[in-house]
Amino acid sequence: MSQEAALSRPGLSRWCGWVVTAGVALVPLIGWLSPMGFAALVALIGLLTLPAIRVDDEDRPAAVLLLVALIWAAVSTTWSPFHPSKPGANVALKLALQLPLYWAAMCAARRADPRLKTVALKVLAWGSALFGLLLLADFATDAMIYEKLHVAFYEPIRHDLSQVNIAHSTFVMMLLAPLAIAAAVRTRATAWLGVPMVAGAVAAALRFKAEAPAVAAVIAALVALVVWRWPRGGPRALAGAAVVYWLGAPLVILGVRASGAYARIEHLVELSWSMRMGFWSHALDWIADHPLRGWGLDASRSFGPGIVLHPHDGAMQIWLELGVPGALIAAAFWWLTLNRLSRPAPDLAATALAASASVYLLFGALNFGVWQEWWLALGALIAVAAALLQPQAASRPST
Repeated sequence: MSQEAALSRPGLSRWCGWVVTAGVALVPLIGWLSPMGFAALVALIGLLTLPAIRVDDEDRPAAVLLLVALIWAAVSTTWSPFHPSKPGANVALKLALQLPLYWAAMCAARRADPRLKTVALKVLAWGSALFGLLLLADFATDAMIYEKLHVAFYEPIRHDLSQVNIAHSTFVMMLLAPLAIAAAVRTRATAWLGVPMVAGAVAAALRFKAEAPAVAAVIAALVALVVWRWPRGGPRALAGAAVVYWLGAPLVILGVRASGAYARIEHLVELSWSMRMGFWSHALDWIADHPLRGWGLDASRSFGPGIVLHPHDGAMQIWLELGVPGALIAAAFWWLTLNRLSRPAPDLAATALAASASVYLLFGALNFGVWQEWWLALGALIAVAAALLQPQAASRPST
């Protein structure tokens, strides 16, 4: 579709703008009260804006990789030891639905009316600041605000589970923070809106025993600094690091274990980290049995009690389930995505996206399963926010 043809449909652009703005407005509430709801939110945005879906020339390599990944994952179910008992547990089916819907949501953000893009960015910035303030309030009250709302409007909940849920929300806040701060800068709102975002995520995370968001704040700041200072080479270095991670994770664990240090470290660290290391070690043993084809999609669920649900590391899960083809596809996708952020001069959108991408990689390497619906939806939401930050001329369909 030509650029002129795209511009001849102002009704679609306005519709996309309103849908995306409404979706962004719900992000703080969902992130605070129920992050699992992001799967429904992003899918609904995509469903309502399906007419906006496009695959531009620059997107085609990544789109092909995602399609190949979907096909390989679906084929691998024929030898996977895990057999879902109902359609709602069928990961291949859910991925087949998520791919077009999440892609449509990103395209809708690109094609949104420029004025509504600005509105959506303002909503993202101020809403994320409010999200951060809510986390600070939960930090100060030991999650009592969240707990009282949960009891009043939903059902009773144990206090320790309230704390866990708030800790869960800090991951969402820290992932969104770089792009939300960039949205504040782009719309000429005060950059100080970023203070409650980061402070809320870090303070609540540390109080409720979730170290990763605090570490992510440091990593995101360093990545943003590097990409802003070296806009051409910084994203390429990050892309190279991502490739090393996706391809080399099993070798790193194998090397540390062969040195004898793995068992000593596993004994010294606290229980949550010791459990992760146990999952990784068991995953490595299973990977060694079928390194080429893997054990099949969602096979991680069949390896308990050595592995509970998934290995808690994205690269190890991909190697375990999809083997060498899966690892190569993941590495290629992240290389293409991050390498595209290389610019001749500092760029706000590229810097923010690189920072959020580094946080996504960190959390995926330590905390979440690759196929968790809400986690994939958050990745799509990052793409939506990044598309909103792109100048209109750069985001219009060109083919």
